[in-house]
Amino acid sequence: MTTRNSRITTPLVRENGRLRPATWDEALDRAAQGFRTAVEKHGPRTFGMFSCSKTTNEMNYLAQKFARAVIGSNNIDSCNRT
Repeated sequence: MTTRNSRITTPLVRENGRLRPATWDEALDRAAQGFRTAVEKHGPRTFGMFSCSKTTNEMNYLAQKFARAVIGSNNIDSCNRT
């Protein structure tokens, strides 16, 4: 595991119950496959997303667009009410 000041600097994936270093492409592909599998098995309402109220409106827009258009879920919140 590559670390610097106790921070992970390389993606890790779980294989046979253990974490191992991976490329960014492999880690992102696994995350995408996990979303895909959950949505196929349980439907798009199984997916939820929190966005940050301290980020830009453009980033919050992209987050909600991803959740709604790509995943098919309206379960997104950005805690802007607080």
